[in-house]
Amino acid sequence: MKIAFDAKRFFHNSSGLGNYSRDLVRILATYFPENSYLLLNKDQYGRGKEILNLPGVSFIEISRSFLSRQINMGKEAQDAGAELFHGLSGELPMKWNDRPIKKVVTIHDLIFMRYPKYYSWLDRKIYFWKFKKAAESADLIIAISEQTKRDIIHYLKISADKITVVYQGCHAAFRNETDKSAEKKLRDTYALPERFILSVGTIESRKNLLNTVKSIHGTDIPLVVVGRKTNFYKKVFGYIKKHKMQGQVQFLEGLTMDELAGLYKIADVLVYPSFFEGFGIPVIEALFSGTPVITSNTSSLPEAGGPDSMYVDPANTDDLRSKIFFLWSNEAERTRRAEKGKVYVQKFSDERVAGDVMKAYRSIL
Repeated sequence: MKIAFDAKRFFHNSSGLGNYSRDLVRILATYFPENSYLLLNKDQYGRGKEILNLPGVSFIEISRSFLSRQINMGKEAQDAGAELFHGLSGELPMKWNDRPIKKVVTIHDLIFMRYPKYYSWLDRKIYFWKFKKAAESADLIIAISEQTKRDIIHYLKISADKITVVYQGCHAAFRNETDKSAEKKLRDTYALPERFILSVGTIESRKNLLNTVKSIHGTDIPLVVVGRKTNFYKKVFGYIKKHKMQGQVQFLEGLTMDELAGLYKIADVLVYPSFFEGFGIPVIEALFSGTPVITSNTSSLPEAGGPDSMYVDPANTDDLRSKIFFLWSNEAERTRRAEKGKVYVQKFSDERVAGDVMKAYRSIL
């Protein structure tokens, strides 16, 4: 089988859609090396170039014009002999020629519909048009969670028969063991406290870091935060400064994937009380790392966290505070939940995800 991918985010996005794109191509090429995987983009500069060394993976340069992804990419995939085109980020090309090709699109979430306040009017209109058009023209839609599938049915008015759920995996670094010397280097490099709880994710209002900070106010529990700062950071830091918590909350940016994986492994708990997620990759990163999780009882997060993560009402800081304190104070419970979580998270293993995606492809060929 010859499969073409829209590789813009594969090469150029450092997290989120970029990680999904790179991980998916990597695991497909690893477990199904008999196929050809074509990465279409205007250039191959940026991330993921090591994946080009895997069996069957190759790069195809497309036109650099502004509309090349919309106008030329689909036809160039057809001209290269692709039997299937996979749009990895909710989009599909607008133009095709007469050569037969099946079309698959992954939709990660429809947060812009559920929480319009986080997006400008223009962005909402553009996203809705692109996602709706892709969903209608696709032969198959891959949703990354049951929550996303329900949202596609509700907001885009797409039949459930056209949608299959395939969960995401995560980078292999989170499944590797970290030796003591690497752990010590990580602690020394970033002057980490001996024990801490961890928050991972873009610092924006939806991710709800402010309530995490509020929940540890008045305690001696250190918090380490990893994530890109947006304007919402000013609000979070304003609270920290007002309550003299600068020595309690530490912000880190620019970590390598191995450093981030190591950070998960030495953290006591991941705290991730997001108001809404299409899936929630930090949750499974923590579970693969052997770290217990506190997350929200909303959206797809219980799907990612499984039965042995702890769940909170993300708007209730008292609920969050009590559960953080419970796990922080109870080593045996942290160990039990981490061990159970590591068993549960195997449903998101590379082999299983690759097999589910390939099964989805074959269902329409």
